[in-house]
Amino acid sequence: MTITQERLSQMEHTYSVGSNPVYYDKQNLHVLFAGQSQTIPMHQAGPKIYDYYLLHFIESGSGVFRTEHHQYALGKGDCFLIHPGQLVSYVSDKDQPWCYRWAAFTGSETDSLVLQTGFTPQKPVVTTTGDSVIPGALSSIMQAFKANKESAHLTSLGYLYLIVGEAADLLSSFSRLPGAESQVKRTVKQMIHYMASQYAHPVSIEQMCDTLGYNRAYLSRVFKQETGLSPVTYLLKLRIEKSRQLLRERPELSVEQVAASVGLTDALYFSRQFKRFCAQSPTAYRLTTTRHVKKTNQ
Repeated sequence: MTITQERLSQMEHTYSVGSNPVYYDKQNLHVLFAGQSQTIPMHQAGPKIYDYYLLHFIESGSGVFRTEHHQYALGKGDCFLIHPGQLVSYVSDKDQPWCYRWAAFTGSETDSLVLQTGFTPQKPVVTTTGDSVIPGALSSIMQAFKANKESAHLTSLGYLYLIVGEAADLLSSFSRLPGAESQVKRTVKQMIHYMASQYAHPVSIEQMCDTLGYNRAYLSRVFKQETGLSPVTYLLKLRIEKSRQLLRERPELSVEQVAASVGLTDALYFSRQFKRFCAQSPTAYRLTTTRHVKKTNQ
């Protein structure tokens, strides 16, 4: 048995994680947990689907990350982002199993945030440089959570923005292409900004297309290509997320007033769509969240 083989045979799987001490209650952006692991040879996670974003940074070693679209051989300094709803698996190398850090995050603004970085299900990997802030930021999030202070929630958001800021710089410099593709990304960002600023008004996708000066069929195609959602679904999802916030935070507002506040003037349609996305009516959702808050405060 060689020295390397002997070391590998004695290697233990180490695992450490810290969870956000602040309960996730459908915030716009929320870091759920962060951790670190030294894996053993051929350690595999998945195939499985996550319902949140999960970012990994490889500190040492190597392995393979598989998505529904591609397979990536990765090593030290690489990051890979798992998108919610995507079937993925990842396995460490048999000779040099990887050690990585990770953080999971969710919330109504995550899709927009991730899209701004340049991460997509078709492009979930970025290679960092030697002075990357990402491993230190991930470590700081984990340590903040382990301190178990409620201020760790805000601290984690600051570090998350540092992480996605660096990823955006790396991905934009790597994939800045002339012509059609860069124009597509700019157009999709315009659409997201438009919907984020106008969702409270009874605007339609047709009005947005007219405002931006593009054909609806073209915009629908490129938007779904970049985000995985149609513009109609994205706008509706945005409105429902905003309505949940109002239902929780503004108990004096009626369901009709909440619907109108997110740009849906037909309260019956709003209630149907709310139940479609949340599996319960707006009234039931408000009652459930109110009970939870009261129970937590007791």
